[in-house]
Amino acid sequence: MAIYHLHVKVIGRKAGSSAVASAAYRSASRLHDERIERTHDFSAKRGVVHSEVMLPEDAPEAWRDRERLWNDVEAFELRKDAQLAREVEFALPRELSQAQGIELARDFVQVEFVSKGMVADLNVHWDRAEDGSPKPHAHVMLTMRSVDEDGFGAKVRDWNATQMVERWRERWAELANERLAELDIDARIDHRSLEAQGIVLEPQTQIGAPAQRIQGGGTDAADIEADRAQLHREIARNNGARIIADPSVALVAITHQQSTFTRKDMAKFSHRHSDGMEQFNAVMAAIGNSPDLVELGKDGRGEDRFTTRQMIETEQCLHRAAERMAGEERHAVSDAQREAALARAAQRGLVLSDEQTDALDHITDGRGLGVVVGFAGTGKSAMLGVARQAWAAAGYEVKGAALSGIAAENLEGGSGIPSRTIASMEHGWGQGRDLLTARDVLVIDEAGMVGTRQLERVLSHAADVGAKVVLVGDPQQLQAIEAGAAFRSIHERHGGVEIGQVRRQREDWQRDATRDLATGRIGAAISAYDAQGMVHQAATRDDARAELVERWDRDRQAHPEASRIILTHTNDEVRALNQAARERMRIAGDLGDEVQVTVERGPRNFAGGDRVMFLRNERGLGVKNGTLGVIEQVSTQSMAVRTDDGRSVRFDLKNYALIDHGYAATIHKAQGMTVDRTHVLATPGMDAHGSYVALSRHRDGMDLHYGTDDFATRDRLVRTLSRDRSKDMASDYEQADPAQSYAERHGITFRQRVVQIVRRIVPEKLRDSIGGLLDGLRSPGDAEPGQERGRPGKEDIGAQIGDAGPAPGREASAKGAQRETDAPVDAEAALRRARTKALVRHARALDAVIGSENADWQGSPEQLLELRDARSAFEKVRPHGWRDAEAAYVKNPELVREAGAGRVNRIVLALQLETEIRTGLDTDPGRRADRFVERWQKLDRRGQHQYQVGDMSGYKSTRSAMSDMAKSLERDPQLESLLANHKKALGIQVESGRRLGAELAFNHGIGLGRARGIGI
Repeated sequence: MAIYHLHVKVIGRKAGSSAVASAAYRSASRLHDERIERTHDFSAKRGVVHSEVMLPEDAPEAWRDRERLWNDVEAFELRKDAQLAREVEFALPRELSQAQGIELARDFVQVEFVSKGMVADLNVHWDRAEDGSPKPHAHVMLTMRSVDEDGFGAKVRDWNATQMVERWRERWAELANERLAELDIDARIDHRSLEAQGIVLEPQTQIGAPAQRIQGGGTDAADIEADRAQLHREIARNNGARIIADPSVALVAITHQQSTFTRKDMAKFSHRHSDGMEQFNAVMAAIGNSPDLVELGKDGRGEDRFTTRQMIETEQCLHRAAERMAGEERHAVSDAQREAALARAAQRGLVLSDEQTDALDHITDGRGLGVVVGFAGTGKSAMLGVARQAWAAAGYEVKGAALSGIAAENLEGGSGIPSRTIASMEHGWGQGRDLLTARDVLVIDEAGMVGTRQLERVLSHAADVGAKVVLVGDPQQLQAIEAGAAFRSIHERHGGVEIGQVRRQREDWQRDATRDLATGRIGAAISAYDAQGMVHQAATRDDARAELVERWDRDRQAHPEASRIILTHTNDEVRALNQAARERMRIAGDLGDEVQVTVERGPRNFAGGDRVMFLRNERGLGVKNGTLGVIEQVSTQSMAVRTDDGRSVRFDLKNYALIDHGYAATIHKAQGMTVDRTHVLATPGMDAHGSYVALSRHRDGMDLHYGTDDFATRDRLVRTLSRDRSKDMASDYEQADPAQSYAERHGITFRQRVVQIVRRIVPEKLRDSIGGLLDGLRSPGDAEPGQERGRPGKEDIGAQIGDAGPAPGREASAKGAQRETDAPVDAEAALRRARTKALVRHARALDAVIGSENADWQGSPEQLLELRDARSAFEKVRPHGWRDAEAAYVKNPELVREAGAGRVNRIVLALQLETEIRTGLDTDPGRRADRFVERWQKLDRRGQHQYQVGDMSGYKSTRSAMSDMAKSLERDPQLESLLANHKKALGIQVESGRRLGAELAFNHGIGLGRARGIGI
């Protein structure tokens, strides 16, 4: 298990230490100390797998000899209390091989120390614990003075600054995590203290030599090893005792970056925080028996999955806050204000598409929660800009937030909404500043990257004060860094609007490719670009990098007016690509006089015309982490940059040196970015989420480069770039559903509970009329619960509620529910809205009764009264509507909550089916099979059409409906048997021996459910 450790200390005479002796011990060598005429021999020490002295430019070559280097240090320092060297000790991820660990250590030392002028004596140790597990770590002894070819100069005081240590700690975590991701290793480290992470365990930092003086007279290596091992065991033993006394501290640590976990995760954690098998077993038992541990069941891989009560409570708080906000209507925008905003946009040449207009209507209605899911490049920011004007006209103050600084900047630049990072916003709240009010609208962009805990805090605050929140994002893009998939979960529960019409790319085939990326068809997207000559294979990654820069340079010179960016996965590759691109600029004469400046990442050469990126938010300058620009002027003291949004920013480098070259960037930095052309270098650490972002940033074109040393075949490239690493929620699993809690405690399934409630509240006469549905949970129509979960348009839903099929007594509707062919359009629209409103109200009332925690499930008198009134209102606009809806809910209880949240597509289609069952249209077995084939073919045609026209949200809905139909056959062997002779009509050309439902899914490329789900 990867662990984080980086410790810095000074080796000095005041503590009785010798630089020569220290170097001899760390390198396991024999060195002679000329100052005291003593030889230090540690050559018998085992475990040192790499040892070298790394020199900065202009340092004497003689110092590659370790003995010469440290004797010169001892001779130069005359004070009896002199500080001789600085030591940085850090743990290497044990998941790496020795060669990979050495390479990673060398890269870190070169970038962070040697490039800044320090001589570094690097020694990599690959020790092993008593149980045989590896304990790889590195010792780096650093000189403390400036150096040149003549030797040592003055001491560099800046190297002693506290912020330098913090920087080294952060940079080590970044570099190690990048390398782990690049190598496709599922492990990460966190540089923050355990206290900062909310984890009350003692840091296990003493992996290398303990704080033990190596005296000038020599030290016994065995004693040092024994002390080191003893100190490490003591920390582990203390942490184990804490966990045994309070296992919740372990669960908090385990769920820091993941909502659910396995027994293997618990074992890894327990092994690290215990001493010996006896305590390990005790720690495992304490965690396993903790009242805070919740068992979720088996995941899609057959592993037992767990979470914590705290995580479930956090998720429940998140959803309660979302439900409170979704149920409140206090932020209405009038039609006139909306139309005025649209008219002003049209005057600027911005005309919203139908999908964008639907999204605008959704987020500017009165409800306190809005959710917009949009593919990359669908114009979400443009739509939000129109919404901002409508909200402002209605008297609301609009604020924006995002997880990263560059995402906040892009939101502000694209929509005009003043924006900041969520962390900054929360910090202000903690100081009592900038708190939300009931007149505020908060727009959170790239919401899919926000962890559950953080989003819960934001939504709870907004719900408490009555503010409106609009969540905008795409669950398929980059995943949350911390635990959870909150945005995806809120969208699934509360619905929203989807924008699937890609607008960023200018050519149709590229827009199609972006839709492929958004729906997980990475291979299809890569094939489309390959067919246009935009996918380039090279023998090695180095060759691929060189070819990428060559193509970038040709494009730059041919189209200097176009914007462009180079994207890749790791900071190491970004650095190499920046250097190569900059060299091209220099050769072409496009850079001015160079000035060497020491910035946050070390010495860099900058010149007028250089492209640069800001690396940290700075309000005073108006820049964010990721802001790009071009240098106008530069000196050793200051820099002036023209940012891409046209502002001129001038700053003193001693006050702000958080800047680097900006020709290339990591994919994480690029989320939300739009440029004319992108050049992408693929490496093994990429996945489907990074691929989606990287391959969809452009308007005009994208070139993808890769080396066969990374991807031996094209199929390997596609497989790697298609890996799904979506995060989960505890509530993704049935046992974590809060609505089940009472029934589960009493051994009753959620489906049984719904049946018993409906049995009690549905009149006897109605129960007879629906033919025993409550007894068997199956009828001839039960084969297709919730089927045809297509995507009827807004104009069709209400009509389908009213016109699902023949309904006796329908002409007697008090509200004239029958549509007249000559009825005015506005009257028809009003009737459709009334039907939809009645359906939603009825579902919410029924859900309230079902959710009652009363022992007899009776519900409160108020709840039962509301249910009766809701039925009556439904009956007036759609005779028998509530009866048919409740029959559908018995078959598929999930529809109750969906409909109550306003997501009525599935219940409308299920309600149609119940009408047909009730009126006798679907009871003949042969007709049932024909109806299934007819519906399947209709959905298949609809899905193909939706995909061709770019209606990807509708396409996903249709495919989901087909998945529902395929799954329904598992519960209806009669219908499955009847369909055996209809396989060709169902599109099954080649049989694989699967059951019919699985055969349908396989032949049509349809998933049968969430892989991590239970019972699927």
